[in-house]
Amino acid sequence: MDFLTCEVRTLDGQSLGVMVLKAKTFASGSRGFHGQGKLEVNGERLQAQCQAVVIGSKDEAKEAASE
Repeated sequence: MDFLTCEVRTLDGQSLGVMVLKAKTFASGSRGFHGQGKLEVNGERLQAQCQAVVIGSKDEAKEAASE
């Protein structure tokens, strides 16, 4: 999988925006997805970030490096 999408919504379900999360290897060695974008809420512009990290992927990277 090369990317995911993340939709930001209010509690009542109104969509505020959609961000594309691209596959990434983080500096820690963990793998996952990361994206950023701008959203508007009540007339104010916000900068937002979203990340999803594969649980245990940092340990997998350590094990692969030690082999």
